[in-house]
Amino acid sequence: MNLRELASGIQHVGIPTDDIEKTISFYTGLGFETALRTKNKVTNEPVAFLRLKNLTIETYENRAAARRPGAIDHIALDVADIDKTFRAAKEEGYSLLDNEVRFLPFWEHGVRFFTIEGPNAEKIEFSQMLRGDADV
Repeated sequence: MNLRELASGIQHVGIPTDDIEKTISFYTGLGFETALRTKNKVTNEPVAFLRLKNLTIETYENRAAARRPGAIDHIALDVADIDKTFRAAKEEGYSLLDNEVRFLPFWEHGVRFFTIEGPNAEKIEFSQMLRGDADV
């Protein structure tokens, strides 16, 4: 199975911010709802997932927003089997930015993910939202 067959669609778009409250206010003004607020304990950054119909934005306050056009940090593709997807990315020779599948305790059961680099230095994350113990 190849990488092309493993992604089922976009999961979220990652946008860094210098002011998470201002960012949340802006997007809720556009009709987005806050789906999850949490903290990335590894980086000590507040994180919010904002949703409008089928579009989810992950915004995180890292105080390093580029503040210019093209400043979206990453797009994340949804996958059902992150380990199989990681193996396919390695086998197909993609430029891996992670040496292994990583975990964050976001949502109810967490997410497992890894990131590759695109031809323009853009980051593409492959992400599996875990549904329970069987996914870990």
